[in-house]
Amino acid sequence: MNVLIVYAHPDPNSLNAALKHYAIQRLQTAGHAVQVSDLYAMEWNAKLAASEIPKLENHRADILREQEKLLWADTVIFQFPLWWFSMPAIMKGWVERVYTLGFGYGVGEHSDVRWGDRYGEGTLTGKRAMLMVTAGGWESHYSPRGINGAVDELLFPIHHGILYYPGMEVLPPFMVYRTGHMDDARYAAICEELGQRLDTLATTPPIPFRRQNHGDYDIPVMTLKSEIAPGVEGFKAHLHQPPSLL
Repeated sequence: MNVLIVYAHPDPNSLNAALKHYAIQRLQTAGHAVQVSDLYAMEWNAKLAASEIPKLENHRADILREQEKLLWADTVIFQFPLWWFSMPAIMKGWVERVYTLGFGYGVGEHSDVRWGDRYGEGTLTGKRAMLMVTAGGWESHYSPRGINGAVDELLFPIHHGILYYPGMEVLPPFMVYRTGHMDDARYAAICEELGQRLDTLATTPPIPFRRQNHGDYDIPVMTLKSEIAPGVEGFKAHLHQPPSLL
């Protein structure tokens, strides 16, 4: 399997860096091919230039290289610390520049029965994706009644809007909480848990998002049909089953 790790952390001595190195070693030992886009080390330009919108001929060499990596990969791991309830700005800038017109969006034609190739279809269909996220807060802070909000709701814009939108199957995230309280024993336990997730990248059931063009949504208004998940609102309505897997 080909695995791309898109990584965003500025400190080469951080917990994230250690987990990245562990993941690379674990995957390669298992016989997988691994590429890493270390955005800070690459000094990735996160600013989308006006000249890059929207013409295909304006795609620059750095964008094309990242698109080639995505097309090469069977599975993409996005690894980052949760900063201000989202990914670091440099990774968001990677998405904005790499997901170009005709690649990440604007794929397929709109009609009264089909609204383009997105949400389960698109350029990256057949690939898998997983978030690998560290957070300083306790796990309880990110529970359904936690002060920070449920983690599956916080990550929904990334899972559904960035990964699922261009067609990737989205695996439940690998989360590490309370990162400021780490000792050797806890780190070893986290690595063991991460190793198990990496060993099962190809078999872990994805989050069961509904596909856009498979009959659940009224087109072109793009809302769920009245008989689909009646009484359910918010992100849960866009799942085929309750989010017990998250």
